[in-house]
Amino acid sequence: MKTVFGLGIATLVGLAGAYAFSPRDIPPLQETRIPVQRMQINGIAQTRAGLVAAGELGHILVSDDGGKRWSDARLAIDRQALITRLVFADDANGVAVGHEGWILRTGDGGATWSEAAFDGSDGEPLMDAARLPSGTWLAVGAFGRVLRSADDGRSWERHEIPNLGDRHLNGIAASADRKHWLIVGESGLAMRSSDGGEHWTTVQPFYDGSLYGAISVDASTWIAYGMRGSVFRSTDGGANWARLNVPAPVSFYSAALAPDGELLLAGQGGIVLASRNGGASFSQIGKDDQENLTGILVRSDGSVLLGSDGGLRARALAAPTAPVSSLPTRQEAS
Repeated sequence: MKTVFGLGIATLVGLAGAYAFSPRDIPPLQETRIPVQRMQINGIAQTRAGLVAAGELGHILVSDDGGKRWSDARLAIDRQALITRLVFADDANGVAVGHEGWILRTGDGGATWSEAAFDGSDGEPLMDAARLPSGTWLAVGAFGRVLRSADDGRSWERHEIPNLGDRHLNGIAASADRKHWLIVGESGLAMRSSDGGEHWTTVQPFYDGSLYGAISVDASTWIAYGMRGSVFRSTDGGANWARLNVPAPVSFYSAALAPDGELLLAGQGGIVLASRNGGASFSQIGKDDQENLTGILVRSDGSVLLGSDGGLRARALAAPTAPVSSLPTRQEAS
């Protein structure tokens, strides 16, 4: 009897093992999901190499199929420092800036990157960069740090802009004609240039909190955004500013213009605001969980990619955010 019982148990165990390891049909991932790691994404760009995303621990990922599959870009040196911004001057040439004064440069749309600057001992975070009409690059960051490159981003040196002090610089932005520029930062700092970034003047203070970025809507209209729902509008090229009432009292970290002229602001708590009247007023078009939205890219088909501290998300304008799939590890992605 015991022998028969033992054989029965052994048979059940064997059948369970066979079932556990038997092949199964796995439902395909939804097409709206973007297979990118659930990591902090601060920069998103569309280039000749495809979609490029960057952020946590120096990750730069590239997708050549619209975001279905991602692979690691080739980095000459991997410092594993947080990348805060991706900036492309055209569809081939761009820079990535980040913590510890790290600057990477690409000439092939982001598939490969070379190191242009790094300061592990005194490298304050760099927060943004831009290529001026002269061809000179500027990078701005913490404690009033400004770096300049006269050789298309290959080498960088300290650059002084009068009256900056040691306030953190969070963003640098250009008008559509690239003649007018703004630098914004800590303690309501706003600096204005009307000659392509060659000379800068301090804007009369209009806010005492941090500004995280600015965007040009048209030849004379600017929007600056920052802490706790602080959004400001200028209709005279950035000389004078008025505070706007917005429907969400959260911090905003990124902005973009859609092809049809719709202005988008994205920020804390997954909030996205939209304006169809040049930034005169905003309405809320989305909220997604608790992620902080740190980057935004409007694609040619009108869809939106949002970088956040919880991964990369896809959204159709005025529609709920698409869920993000489980993602491969960095090694699996490469």
